[in-house]
Amino acid sequence: MNDSSWGASPRAGSWGAPDQGPVGSAGPSYGADVTPQTQRMQPGPEFHEENPVPPEPAHAKKNAGRNLRAAIGVGVGLGGVVIASLFIWKAAFVGVVVLSVVVGLWELTSRFAEKKAIHAPLVPLAVGGAATVVAGYLRGAEGAWVAMAFTALAVLVWRMTEPPENYLRDVTAGVFAVFYVPFLATFVTMMLAAHDGPWRVFTFLILAVISDTGAYAVGWRFGTHKLAPRISPGKTREGLIGAVTFAMAAGALLVHFLIDDGQWWQGLLLGLAVAVSATLGDLGESMIKRDLGIKDMGTLLPGHGGIMDRLDSLLPTAPVVWLLLVVFVGSG
Repeated sequence: MNDSSWGASPRAGSWGAPDQGPVGSAGPSYGADVTPQTQRMQPGPEFHEENPVPPEPAHAKKNAGRNLRAAIGVGVGLGGVVIASLFIWKAAFVGVVVLSVVVGLWELTSRFAEKKAIHAPLVPLAVGGAATVVAGYLRGAEGAWVAMAFTALAVLVWRMTEPPENYLRDVTAGVFAVFYVPFLATFVTMMLAAHDGPWRVFTFLILAVISDTGAYAVGWRFGTHKLAPRISPGKTREGLIGAVTFAMAAGALLVHFLIDDGQWWQGLLLGLAVAVSATLGDLGESMIKRDLGIKDMGTLLPGHGGIMDRLDSLLPTAPVVWLLLVVFVGSG
């Protein structure tokens, strides 16, 4: 989707009114006749005054702008890799998290540079981000905090090798990236470190997926009241209710059957928290993408966008799930 589709109204067929044109445009919407009279197409055998717009080809189909088959295939493939590494070898799953963090940082810093001319140093971010994830797995929250602090310091020092112009802007973006991607992702590996860690992570991932599915299903069928139209026109209050309902029901089952010493009522609270945090995380990345004037953070995953487009709801949800599970059943 190009920048113009992020104007005052969403593209036709998405969730709102037809596109009103590029952001800041004072002209008519797409589809209005803006061709000067002297340049209009002359009537012909297939174009005449009674039918001024050529008919749409019979084979044309409306779609949501995504390749559904590719999206499903990529989703299934990623899910298989994640589940296999999670239950076969914990170290392999930590590697998957590290890889996701590094690629996510690359996407984020690349978009910063392309759209805002903000140059957050990628090398210290990638190295420090990987170290933060591993430190969280091996040393817990204390290790994660220390690694994040040194990563932020490395960003400040690394940027000193370049001219001082825009130094504050670049390092601020770098410190933001440290917190937003590797530090939040570290809570996933901290969950993994528990004796029943794979089941904790599995519960976290499934709840996030079910929350998103419930929001989409209910919002698509019953959604009429926009949740945050200026941020994400496709989200509705009814969709949020669907996310909460689905996640709470799934949470009660997952915590009761998969988490050691877990109770069903704890799962209800966990599901509620996941639905809220996942929605806020999705809205948060939507704010970033709108500020940057882009639809997706990347193109690495066909049908999905980039890695960051898959992590948007997971990152802020990870510390919420980690904390609630520690409160409910201990750190393991």
